[in-house]
Amino acid sequence: MPSTFTSRLKLERQASGENSGTWGNLVNYVFNRIDSSTKGYQSVDVAGSANVTLTSNNSTSNTDDSATDDQVHNAVLEFTGALTGDIHVFTDAVETNYTVFNNTTGSQTLTFAPTGGTGVALKQGAKTLVYTDGTTMTDVMADLGDITTTSITTTNVSSSTANADISLSPNGVAGRVTFNGGGKIQQTAEKVTTEATAATGTVNYDVLTQAVWNFTTDASANWTLNIRGDGSNSLNSIMDTGESLTIAHIVSQGGTAYYNSAVQIDGSGVTPEWQGGSAPSAGNTNSLDVYSYTVIKTADATFTVLASLTQFA
Repeated sequence: MPSTFTSRLKLERQASGENSGTWGNLVNYVFNRIDSSTKGYQSVDVAGSANVTLTSNNSTSNTDDSATDDQVHNAVLEFTGALTGDIHVFTDAVETNYTVFNNTTGSQTLTFAPTGGTGVALKQGAKTLVYTDGTTMTDVMADLGDITTTSITTTNVSSSTANADISLSPNGVAGRVTFNGGGKIQQTAEKVTTEATAATGTVNYDVLTQAVWNFTTDASANWTLNIRGDGSNSLNSIMDTGESLTIAHIVSQGGTAYYNSAVQIDGSGVTPEWQGGSAPSAGNTNSLDVYSYTVIKTADATFTVLASLTQFA
């Protein structure tokens, strides 16, 4: 009965009576394979635009130097080279895990996948942990689940990353990053969208796009402001009862001034509570009129709006 090989690391399983006189070398190949799969590192040049299949052989084709083991049988893989097209790098279609470093250049995408299966796009210049069930590759760092931590500290070790931003991105445009408990912020910046637009008719304020909306062309008529999530999400769907948000609308005014004559939420009219007790009946000529709206959701599709108008000239 001949020797057989394991399905994952392709280690030789000695059959009784096989490999007389060479058994010791073959066992050393097995030890080398285990050594590489546990601690090994290998750099793989994947330059160009062609897909790459990592080398994978039975342990008997190993040398006795663990540093030259097959590419798939290393714990850490670094992909290098200049990409000229999107590529896939394929590993064996068996259960395994890796630490991987996409150290390629170029603006193309490198997808790491089991042969014949579904892969994950590796972020260029980043290191991550991945595993596969033999069919689907999963990026562990992109799907960590709930995380409990007492502090997060970032250290920039390169002058090229000084003052780099940290991005927390929820799933989907309407998702949120939630901080439970109290918070302390040293300084914040709000998104301002500036447009060469004149206030007139009905204008849609998308709260998922900005906190401040700046119109730089003089208003040409009274206007209705419709506050919504965006073109695909209602404000009602992205707010919970008991929440509020505040937005600002900057409107340029010329020699003839106009004003915000009506307010809607998700296309339905609401009557704001105006600062000072009265809604505006005119704008301010040759000024910037700044409207501020605090929207409080009190029940499903039910809102209280606190509004104010301030002249800047």
